[in-house]
Amino acid sequence: MLIPQIVLWLAGAVLYYNVATHYANAITDNSLLQTGRAIARQVKPVDGELVVDFPRAAQLLLEEGPDDKLFYTVSTIPGGIILGNRHLPAPPGKPVADQAVFYNTALDKEPLRVLSIFYPLGSSDHWLHVQVGKNLQKRSQISREILLATGIPMGLLIVVMSVLVWLGIRRGLRPLEKLQRNVEHRAPQDLAPLETLELPVELQSLTHALNQLLSTTNESVSRQRRFIADAAHQLRTPLAGLKSQTELAMRETTPEGLRARLNLVHTSATRSIHLVNQLLTLARSEPGAQTSAPGMRVDLAKLIRDLTAESVPRALAAGMDLGCDSTLPAASIEGNPALLRELFVNLVENAIKYIPRGSSITVRLFEQGADYVIEVEDDGNGISDEQKPLVFERFYRVNQNDGNGCGLGMAIVKEIAERHGGRIELIDAQPHGLIARVTLPKQRPAGGA
Repeated sequence: MLIPQIVLWLAGAVLYYNVATHYANAITDNSLLQTGRAIARQVKPVDGELVVDFPRAAQLLLEEGPDDKLFYTVSTIPGGIILGNRHLPAPPGKPVADQAVFYNTALDKEPLRVLSIFYPLGSSDHWLHVQVGKNLQKRSQISREILLATGIPMGLLIVVMSVLVWLGIRRGLRPLEKLQRNVEHRAPQDLAPLETLELPVELQSLTHALNQLLSTTNESVSRQRRFIADAAHQLRTPLAGLKSQTELAMRETTPEGLRARLNLVHTSATRSIHLVNQLLTLARSEPGAQTSAPGMRVDLAKLIRDLTAESVPRALAAGMDLGCDSTLPAASIEGNPALLRELFVNLVENAIKYIPRGSSITVRLFEQGADYVIEVEDDGNGISDEQKPLVFERFYRVNQNDGNGCGLGMAIVKEIAERHGGRIELIDAQPHGLIARVTLPKQRPAGGA
């Protein structure tokens, strides 16, 4: 802030100097003009001749003193000097009647300010020329007085203004310095929001933005910690079982017993691989996670038809009828194709896994206003209303005694749907069974996948 103020000070000093010089010149020029006209009135034409009525006392009165000495010359053209105390240099340019001309010159190396006026005398070739000059000492004195009279108060005002600006900026930056110290002295693990009660309005928006960033980071760290804790907890049991089965297999002495133990080892390893894959999918589907597949245009109609066809062999092997009911030729949305594939596969896999043999599964895709709706309906036993919100929690299973699942499928579906700006709900089918309905917007939401 001081740099522009210094520039303003210099510009103000130049301006005040020019103003002082202008008014000093105006005062000096007006004095010369009045004196020149007064001297011109002392020369009068009488009977064709010029008579000078300029007493010696009047001449002495004009010459005020040694510090402000007056020089004057009255001459005729053609002719010569008829009155004066010094021969002054001629003015520049051609003479113009009754027009005052002011110019700077020097006499005996002394700078002068001179007035020149030409008065016509009858004929255009005859002129009365009056010149009056003063040295510039008086003008310089007037300029200094004006400059001091205005410059000193203005200079004091600028100094006071600079001090006030410095104090104001220092006081204004004090909350920012306090905020800086709070951020610098925080522990890396401290993600609590910053206090905003004593901050000025200008810093509250910045603090709110920082608090939002801290909140997002805290949520991300919490998700990572939860994921690590869940993974460690869920992997501990199958890995321990796999280790136990392996130890028992090493003790078997008969081929039949060894084969049975190896089958159990294979089953346990398959479950562990499924659990790890589900955990990785869940981690990729969480908001803020970076996935290898970027957001792009995805045709839901083609995706669902293809995946339904791929799932038919598994449904037939489980003794179920799987079909697709969709009349839409295309259903384009912007999203992550890998995650959308996981969403659909988990819905169908859950239906195949948890409903009895001989049941049927129907996949539907239709439009509903600004959304596309995917439904996976089965005619199994369904689930109770109390359990419907619980199935979206991680590692929750409707049948806790069922060892085939890991309780992550519906949690993954919920995360993927929300990441694409959609939602999932469970509805009872008629006369019995369950409908898993996923609603996805046609237009990609801000901050989506």
